Order: sequence, then structure tokens, then C-alpha cells
Amino acid sequence: MASAVCAQEAALPDSRYTLRVGSVERSYVLRLPANHPADKLLPLVLVLHGGGGNAEHAERMTGFTPLAMREGFAVVYPEGSSRVGRLLTWNAIHCCGYAMDQRIDDITFIDVLLTHLVAEHRIDPRRIYVTGMSNGGMMAHRLGIALSHRIAAIAPVVAALFGDEVPPAQPVAALMINGEQDRSVPFAGGPPGGRFAHAWDGTPTRPASEQAGFWARANQCAPAPQITRSGSLTRSDYPCPDGRQVVLLALADNGHAWPGGQRGTARADAPSTALDATATIWEFFRRHARRLM
Repeated sequence: MASAVCAQEAALPDSRYTLRVGSVERSYVLRLPANHPADKLLPLVLVLHGGGGNAEHAERMTGFTPLAMREGFAVVYPEGSSRVGRLLTWNAIHCCGYAMDQRIDDITFIDVLLTHLVAEHRIDPRRIYVTGMSNGGMMAHRLGIALSHRIAAIAPVVAALFGDEVPPAQPVAALMINGEQDRSVPFAGGPPGGRFAHAWDGTPTRPASEQAGFWARANQCAPAPQITRSGSLTRSDYPCPDGRQVVLLALADNGHAWPGGQRGTARADAPSTALDATATIWEFFRRHARRLM
């Protein structure tokens, strides 16, 4: 994939860059920690915005940048596609908008981006992680499947699977975070809802728990999770082989929002304060490194 594509990078203001993938120019925002030792490789977290968002939205809503600067890892906010330069989306097959309709090759874009960042910015190829919200969380699932040879762990937030996904070639640790009050990506599965339901192809999502079941099977984990409850949080831990952890966190008081983060817009659901999703995701990621095959 990446070897067959010509990639060129150009810097834009405020750590924004463009990357040419074949004949298409794609954009992303990169944040690197200051004063990182030159002899140490950096973990990398990809944060994928939701449908209709962009890099700035993802950075502001999640708060990943200040955490990355404190903890010493790189964070990149890639951007999806749009016909008009805004309302960017990712091609998650059944969602969403322009990227879905045009069958944009987001897998190759991310593959090329990873190759570039590993080569140019001291990124550790064994510690590459992907998270994302909503449409970005669906894309995190796709990347975990298609690029399982590159990605150590994923953490989709308020996302879902559709039931027609193929298993990844290699195990990938997975943490899922969903809100039980979510009307856009219903926790129990079913047709999409919310203000952007028209941006989907109508394929119903599977229940949130089936995300964990999918990755538990892929990682050769036990089929039944160990369930614990604390306040509004229900945690499902699947007994898995070392390095193949699968966890589902369900928040009874969260809708379609990034728990512990900021609202996407004034009309968006208020995030639950029962969980800091960003800190929780990083704690999950930092425990996992891809094994060399």
C-alpha cells in the first residue's frame, strides 16, 4: 500500500501539515513533546475526529495534546474528507457522508501517514495507537482490522460495528467506551439516529457489546467477560492472552459525547464526568506494544 504511493509533506501554520497520497492532498495536525531525548522513540496516538468535525475539534474535545506533552508521546490528528472543505468524514463503509459515498481510501492515507511519521519523527513502530469518536471510532475499528500489523491497540469512543467486518490478521488490544444514552449510535444497536442519520447508508449498527465480542474472538479471549459496576460505569473485561486485552466501558449517564471532555457544539450532548476517557485510553495504550512477528 504505502510503497506504491508517492507521499510529500508540506508544513502549514500551527503544526498543520499536508501529505500527498497519490494525487490527493490530505491534512493533519501533529503535536510532538518538547525536549524529548533524541535516543528514545516516541509512542504515537492517532485521534480521529467525528463525522462533520476536524483536527481542531478532536484536539479541543479530547484534550489529548496537553496529556501528550506531559506524558511524552506524540499525538496526530488526521483529517477526513469533504466536498466543500468542511464537515469532514471518514469512510467507515456504512458511514459517513462524503467519504462513504465516494469510497475514499482512508486506509491508504493512514498507512502512508504512519510510514512518514515513523521515518521522520522518531516514532516507535511498536507503539502506535488509534482512538476516535463516533465516525472516527468506526474508522479506528477499520484501521485496527486493516493495519493490525502496525497498530498495537485501538480505543473507539461512542462507536459501533455493523456485523460484516472480517477478522484482523493479527491481534490488536481494544478498549471500547460507549454511552447508554447515545441516540446517534444507539447503545443497543439499530438504525442510526441524531442530527446526522442521513449521512449513513442505513445499515443498522450492532449492540455496543458486540464490538468487544468481535475483538475478543480476534484476540482468542474467553467469550464471557468479567463484569464490574461502580456508579454509572459498567466495565466488561474479557480474559485474554497477554498483550491482547479487550475491555468495554459503558456509561449510563453518557450520550453521544467524549466522557470527561468538552462538548462538540453547543447543541451536542453533555459529556459524562464519571470517566476521563482521554486519561483512561492512554493508560490502556501505554500497557501495550505490538509484538514483532
